Amino acid sequence: MPLRTRTHWFGVVLDAPDASELAHFYQRLLGWTLFKDTPGWATLAPSADHGYNLAFQQEPNYVRPVWPSEPGRPLMMLHLDLEVDDLEEAVAHAVGVGAEVAQFQPQEDVRVLLDPAGHPFCLYVDDGEGAPEAEDAPGSSA
Repeated sequence: MPLRTRTHWFGVVLDAPDASELAHFYQRLLGWTLFKDTPGWATLAPSADHGYNLAFQQEPNYVRPVWPSEPGRPLMMLHLDLEVDDLEEAVAHAVGVGAEVAQFQPQEDVRVLLDPAGHPFCLYVDDGEGAPEAEDAPGSSA
């Protein structure tokens, strides 16, 4: 039997040296509502009933990941794919709210950026086929 609850929320939690700071970055980036903001934990979502959220947990031993990966260095454990309407406009907005464009860009139609804690995330325009292919994502061999 699949996991189910009455409200069935899905969330992704990112570790960070400062949970509140990273939550505020994603709030500016996505325009979502901040629902909880404490020194150790913060949560935001598109709305109270949307069914998914991003949360941020303060980790005192957090080490910024290296991307692209390098042997013996901290690896990215996941990344977010965010569909946008206009790639260059979205990149400009992301940089304006505190993101950094990654030096290595594996493909022309996706931009890899780093949030203030160093987590990579991808901006892409849907070409009618959905999210970028797994082999095209950061950390892949593409």
